[in-house]
Amino acid sequence: MRNFRGVVATVAIAATLSSASLAAPQPDFNGYSEAALHATLAKSATVQSKLLMPMRDGVGLATDIYLPKDAKGPLPTIFWRTPYDYNQVTGSLLHLAVEAVSHGYAFVIQNERGRYFSEGKFQILGYPRTDGYDALTWISQQPWSNHKVGTLGCSSSAEWQLALAGQKHPAHAAMVAMSAGAGIGRVGPFEEQGNWYTGGVPRTLFIAWLYGVDNPLRATLPAGLDPATRARIGTYNDLAATKPKVDWPKRIRHLPMTDMLTGLGEPPATYEQFIVRKPNDPAWFQGGLYHDNEGWNVPTLWFNAWYDVSIGPNMALFNHARAASPDSPAGQNQYAVIAPTPHCQYFNLGPDTVVGERNMGDTSFDTDGAIFSWFDRWLKPDAAAFPATTPHVRYYMMGENKWRTAAEWPPKAAAPLRLYLHSQGQANSLYGDGKLSAAPPAAGELSDHFTYDPLNPVQTIGGGDCCNGGMVTAGAFDQRIIEARQDVLVYTSDPLVAPVDVAGWVKPVLFVSSDAKDTDFAVKLVDVAPDGTAYIIADTILRARYRSGMDHDDRMKPGETYRLDLTPMTTGIRFDKGHRIRVEVTSSDFPKFARNLNTGGDNVSETQTVLARNVVHHAPGRGSFLEFSVIPNP
Repeated sequence: MRNFRGVVATVAIAATLSSASLAAPQPDFNGYSEAALHATLAKSATVQSKLLMPMRDGVGLATDIYLPKDAKGPLPTIFWRTPYDYNQVTGSLLHLAVEAVSHGYAFVIQNERGRYFSEGKFQILGYPRTDGYDALTWISQQPWSNHKVGTLGCSSSAEWQLALAGQKHPAHAAMVAMSAGAGIGRVGPFEEQGNWYTGGVPRTLFIAWLYGVDNPLRATLPAGLDPATRARIGTYNDLAATKPKVDWPKRIRHLPMTDMLTGLGEPPATYEQFIVRKPNDPAWFQGGLYHDNEGWNVPTLWFNAWYDVSIGPNMALFNHARAASPDSPAGQNQYAVIAPTPHCQYFNLGPDTVVGERNMGDTSFDTDGAIFSWFDRWLKPDAAAFPATTPHVRYYMMGENKWRTAAEWPPKAAAPLRLYLHSQGQANSLYGDGKLSAAPPAAGELSDHFTYDPLNPVQTIGGGDCCNGGMVTAGAFDQRIIEARQDVLVYTSDPLVAPVDVAGWVKPVLFVSSDAKDTDFAVKLVDVAPDGTAYIIADTILRARYRSGMDHDDRMKPGETYRLDLTPMTTGIRFDKGHRIRVEVTSSDFPKFARNLNTGGDNVSETQTVLARNVVHHAPGRGSFLEFSVIPNP
């Protein structure tokens, strides 16, 4: 969902071109200024700007095409498709365009239907099964094409690729999907419907994101303009809406949620349709989301991040893509890189990487090199460019601050470790008596109680998020200000006598009660340094009514105890010697997740709230715990 902006140019394409890989060593463009990159692109590429690529229903999608001037032979193509304004190329997209042309690729950028210079009506993910498919067909049929297309993108430019990967397009030779979680509907234990939910709780980031992106009353050009006129208009007008600024940290507290945007004067559009859906609504299966009842047909290089919106679904989809066709080239050629960063920061890895408030050390990784060696392998094709001996998983082990490798996820050596929540009924806050240990609960341990008030929710500080209008800053931040609250239960291990390396799933299981008909339970994993700094590692949440699955909607009864299997977290973290492992439990994580108003109603159309008096149990037979995937120290 990050905004990569594209290019303006008006140079005509030659009718036929040829290409193969360039024989000369590739220059290093990393130190180039944007002015130098623009100059390089102008010298090295011929460009057609704002071409309307025809779809099957006659709608034209605005497309820019870059071809190397010194091409010799048919060209492989790298295709970047986006809902964002690419009229003035900057940042990563400019860099990639220069790199692609330098490596002997055609580079194609396209706006999704209903965005900027593209015709038609906007839909999240841009109709990947039709428009995406048609775009690959058109590219592969051009006289300059070698009939092999690789799709590339981060966030929204990656998410649409997922549904396309199930379509078996003959030209779709490879893909690089970076931070693509919002394209996942249901996979394994995750039923998040494009990150709209976690554990049945709506995420709020889409409120701010859709305010900026979904413009049903957008400005459009008159039909029938000739290509030269369209390209010229692009030199001085990008058709981008400039909406009034919104104070999202303040606005997000508004009730009811249903008029969060219409209350600002926005016309009803995508948000109003989505917010009233339940997690298992059949409509989620009718759009552009990828679900795990589909196959996977494309070799894929994945880039994921520990502090991204949806690292769990991303790694579950990586596993699904391998398992969907294990004997096929696609199933055998799934590779993942996991960085210790927030959303779409893969081109910023290097020495002294600070994520939130934590220095992750030297995270250096040759992202460009990995991308182009991957495409060289599948699009040129050059089998030696990306060796088969490359580890299937390369992940950054936070805390140790080193890159590690594995053949699968979780690593084969991983073994489960359960850590149980303990107290004598006073785990409230950092100053309570909550403990975390491998010993199961003993008889006589008391349950912990807290009161959740939706009008005074626990604040989100860091963790995995993005694209939220400034409501949350992703990353590893100190949680002690949160842990001072009485409505936050805190369970902490003794100082570790040896490192504990977690690589894989972290599965929280709580035994709970409530006097509310419905409420939420949130769990946070924290690494406590010897000086007391409490860095967030990961978090998750579950709406209690969905405890039996997203196809159930069951209210709670006072006095009854329920088992909650929360949506798993996944991470790679060394809890070092002298550190402590900490778990927080509460009933809100706001504004990252929408508040449960505790009424037992639909929440989204309501304005009244109810206090929930919630209980977490830890006794024999109903001991709450987290199950970690732990690997031996190297």
